[in-house]
Amino acid sequence: MRIVVTGCGGQLGSELCRGAGADLIGLDLPDFDLTNRQGVVETLCRIAPQAIINTAAFTQVDRAEDEPQRCHAVNADGVAHLVEACRRLDAVLVQLSTDYVFGRDAARRDPYCESDEPGPLGVYANTKLEGERLAARWPKHFVVRTCGLYGQGGPRASGNFPQAILRLAREGRPLQIVDDQRCSPSYVPHVARAIRFFLGTGAFGTYHVVNRGDASWFELAAELIRLAGLEAELTPITTAEYGARAPRPAYSVLDTAKYHGLSGRPEMPRWQDALAEYVRSPAYIPRSSSSSR
Repeated sequence: MRIVVTGCGGQLGSELCRGAGADLIGLDLPDFDLTNRQGVVETLCRIAPQAIINTAAFTQVDRAEDEPQRCHAVNADGVAHLVEACRRLDAVLVQLSTDYVFGRDAARRDPYCESDEPGPLGVYANTKLEGERLAARWPKHFVVRTCGLYGQGGPRASGNFPQAILRLAREGRPLQIVDDQRCSPSYVPHVARAIRFFLGTGAFGTYHVVNRGDASWFELAAELIRLAGLEAELTPITTAEYGARAPRPAYSVLDTAKYHGLSGRPEMPRWQDALAEYVRSPAYIPRSSSSSR
């Protein structure tokens, strides 16, 4: 199967391309711009893939509030361009989405299933939901909702939460971490493995693919510091105290029962086990507190 990965310079895109053979082609800015309809369709029709995995997105949640048109052009219009190419090629589309499509129900405390009604907050969340709905217009689609991705990174990746926490901890800086948002943080190699599995099935539709369980960002940071053998001054704070420009879901935990009900699917481990795997990988995190990069 010839596969195209858009956004190949980001965390997930890089992971999908890592170690891949000649049948996988990565595309990214500046040569491949999702907002350029003609360029997108012409490039993809020339390559003629059997599947397109779209990991490209405008993910700067706070900046999206100030640049709504640009965010929409990438996260929604760009998906429409991919759907047009898929129709011409009869190709499978894998559209990556986010837990942020939920969040309007502040009192929610039960994990969200795929059938639950979305309730996005903010520009980023709304454009990602629109992208989902555009992708679903093509029958051969997978919409993969995930959350809080962390991994090795890529040439265009802007970093992730664990990387930032470890860097600040090694610098001996006190850390104030939000403790009133609960979600399902996920390890990139596990998500990439699930996406590869989907391409070998015809079980099209929307799926939640996250590491099992839930945590606040404070709990995630505390477990990461413990696993890395570091010491740090951690203080829990509220979302209001953090003062971000864009709204965040107070609860966006995703239920993976639908995914885990598929025969032969790779397991999505508990988030604690995934984080331990991340810390054990020398390619991702230096084990010694004296290390730096």
